[in-house]
Amino acid sequence: MQQLFAAFGIDWRLLAIQAVNFALLLSALTYFLYRPILRIIDERQKKVADGVRTAELADKKLEDAKTEGDQMVGKAAREAEGMLATARVRAEERGGQIVKAAEERAQATLTEAEARAQEAKRLAMKESEREIARAAMLTAEKILREKNA
Repeated sequence: MQQLFAAFGIDWRLLAIQAVNFALLLSALTYFLYRPILRIIDERQKKVADGVRTAELADKKLEDAKTEGDQMVGKAAREAEGMLATARVRAEERGGQIVKAAEERAQATLTEAEARAQEAKRLAMKESEREIARAAMLTAEKILREKNA
């Protein structure tokens, strides 16, 4: 083998030293460069995976929020319709009560006016009877005076 190395001009001592140098360089590069780069790559992969998971969760939460928002809007719309219907019913009832109260007031006023008219008629009749009685007395007195005179 020595002849083969000599034929090609290779010194086995230099070859061994270069193999040791290569092994030292390889171990130094592995320790100082390859492992830190692998660690950085692993960390970035974890960050990317976390980011993907976070984005998926955010999408799911967004969909849930949209669904919940739609449900809330629907519920609010139904409640508003119910409130509006209730307000209309109450307004109709209140309007009926107001109309009824106004009719009762009008009837009370009419009854009072009729009572006042009856009272005025009664007073007028009484006054007329007094006047007729006075006129009759005056006439009778005048006739008696004429007969006595």
